[in-house]
Amino acid sequence: MSDVIPFRTVSLHDQVAERLRSQIFDRQLAPGDFIDENAFAERWQISRTPLREALKVLVSEGLVEPVPRRGCRVIEMTATDADELFPIMAMLEGRCAFEATQRATDADLRELRRLHDELERTASAHDVDGYYRANHEFHSYVQRLAGNRWLDRVTADLRKFVRMLRGRQLVLPGRIDASINEHRVLIAAIFERDAARAERAMHDHLLAQHAALKTLRRIESGDSTNASPREASNA
Repeated sequence: MSDVIPFRTVSLHDQVAERLRSQIFDRQLAPGDFIDENAFAERWQISRTPLREALKVLVSEGLVEPVPRRGCRVIEMTATDADELFPIMAMLEGRCAFEATQRATDADLRELRRLHDELERTASAHDVDGYYRANHEFHSYVQRLAGNRWLDRVTADLRKFVRMLRGRQLVLPGRIDASINEHRVLIAAIFERDAARAERAMHDHLLAQHAALKTLRRIESGDSTNASPREASNA
């Protein structure tokens, strides 16, 4: 039919939502920041309509929250949020590693090795931002390899909130070295096709991230009473 109008692959408000999402994850929009609709509309040369539609998407995802008469602001992840989130992510990502180990092809393992090599490179350079990005790519790839759409759906949804913390635990002295060692245990288990060991390694890796974040919070608050002597001396 000649009067049929084709759907656009990606709507303007979806593109705007993705751009805002990226700025939140990169902390260009920091937790607690209000989103100035007029400023963004002018900067991106768009009307406020797609911007408002994009904000509705981000509100539904839980990344921003509406404040009466003030607009929308980026959510702030609390210590309690982290305490509740990380054990769940440890279970989910552990299962991703289990299923990925069972299903990965030789080609998949080569790509996983390439991603791990990038982790090794950035860890050796103690490049926190580079390691954070490589780590996110590695974990996302393991999730994809699991090939379980239900697991992918819930893990991807919660991963957004882990990204809100943006790898803050990596600035803790010694954490990058500990993290890459955890990854070495994980990738060895995957290459040996030991799904149960890969699951444990991934689970423990997520809990180690959480423990490091808690230690960092204590140090930043000036409370080193529960930190190890090494952690306290590095504060």
